[in-house]
Amino acid sequence: MDWQGQKLAEQIMQIMLLVFAVTAFVAGYVLGSFQMMVLVYACGVTLTGLITIPNWPFFNRHPLSWLDPSEAEKHPKPQVTVSSKKKGSKK
Repeated sequence: MDWQGQKLAEQIMQIMLLVFAVTAFVAGYVLGSFQMMVLVYACGVTLTGLITIPNWPFFNRHPLSWLDPSEAEKHPKPQVTVSSKKKGSKK
């Protein structure tokens, strides 16, 4: 899954969970059944998971182009420098 696919999956998940939460609340309120509310929301969470968790092809529309290993060896790796300065304690 590419970066745009991850963003799309996150947006779809948020929208679907919100829609199912509101739908579950309304259904539970109208029918006067807490059990129905939980059942509707559980079905919504399951459906949302089935849509957003697998790596579907529409999440891979913008593939990443990786650097070839031979090209990567030509460029030096950045060095991390750690400063060993110690701050004085205040008394």
